[in-house]
Amino acid sequence: MKRISSDMAMVDMQFHLKRQEDAIARIESQIGSQNRLHQLRDDPIAASHAVRYESYLARLERFEKNTQYAMEHFNNTYDYLNETNSVLQRIRELAVTGANGVYSSDDLKIMAVEVNELLKELVALSNKTGPDTKQAFAGDKVFTEPFRIVEGRVDGGDETMIVRVEYRGAGATRRTEISDRTFLELDIGGDEAFWAEKMQIFSKTDATDYRVQAAGSFMIDGVEIHASVGDTLPAIVAKINDSAAPVKAYIDPATKGLVLEGTTAHLIRAEDRAGGATVLRDLGIIRGNMENNAPNWNANANVFGGSIFDMVIRLRDGMLRNDQDFIGSQGIGGMDLALNNVVTRIADIGSRQERAEMTWERINREIPNITNMLSRETGLNMVTAATELKMMQFAHEATLQTAAKILPQTLLDFIR
Repeated sequence: MKRISSDMAMVDMQFHLKRQEDAIARIESQIGSQNRLHQLRDDPIAASHAVRYESYLARLERFEKNTQYAMEHFNNTYDYLNETNSVLQRIRELAVTGANGVYSSDDLKIMAVEVNELLKELVALSNKTGPDTKQAFAGDKVFTEPFRIVEGRVDGGDETMIVRVEYRGAGATRRTEISDRTFLELDIGGDEAFWAEKMQIFSKTDATDYRVQAAGSFMIDGVEIHASVGDTLPAIVAKINDSAAPVKAYIDPATKGLVLEGTTAHLIRAEDRAGGATVLRDLGIIRGNMENNAPNWNANANVFGGSIFDMVIRLRDGMLRNDQDFIGSQGIGGMDLALNNVVTRIADIGSRQERAEMTWERINREIPNITNMLSRETGLNMVTAATELKMMQFAHEATLQTAAKILPQTLLDFIR
């Protein structure tokens, strides 16, 4: 004979009361967070969609911040280059004034002093530090002052003047991701923004019988170019021209040596990769790899193409020499080259800024759309939830009242 305990009703009642309490706690938690998905089992399909939406939304928010930073960075760079353009315009005005032949040597000397002061301002602009404490024109070396002044005595000058301005920055390769696998170049290096002439490097090494002895690679303006064993000079020229480097290469018909020429006004940066072929050294272009970004051209190579600072220094020295023919020809011509390059770089920055602004607007239109889609999957209907909560609470109270009447009396009831 099986015994049926009176405790079974109590256990069963406690089980169902616990379920009601859990349901009430769940819906109260949903109302508190306004999210109907607390566990995957609440709605597996909606949960899978919500995870994808949240991931995409997080990426969009990151892209929005990156784009905002890019716009601010471009805006600052744009202002610095515009100020540079204004200084160069003033220097060109002085050049035109000094070339008209009506001013004395003393007048030209006074103009030269002003040009020297404006040159200092150009260097100050090239060494500008942005609001993020990073150098605007140092390339990847954002905490290194990109341009260094070398001062000395100049013929005709009464005081120490700038005789050379050296670039100590790096190539500009910083970029930021503005959408999935889409990047925006951030910087214009000082070796681009403050250059005036297209560089040319003429090697005097006869490479008619040259052959690459060991496989390796070399770098031109940050672009890696591979060389294979047995490559001849024409093969090297072809590989350089087929690369993404902003230079063109050809063979000098007089010296039979390699010639590199920039396709834009910038400082050509060249070096052999360590531990491999020494192509550029063997061909007489460089003497060794760059140290502290200092020029590393072979002593026998002929290098042409100067910076904006070189153009201004030549103009100033021509004024000090009272060489009006030079001022009217090469002096003004050099300033025109400098101005053309700066205007080109301003247009480049403006184009990048426009792209960043359009991307930022697109992202800010997309974020609300994705947020709405996420809300559709996870959002809670507050009216329905409140009604359901009230019904559950009413049912729970009714259950407690019923349980109090039907559950058997306990020993405590008989003690009263």
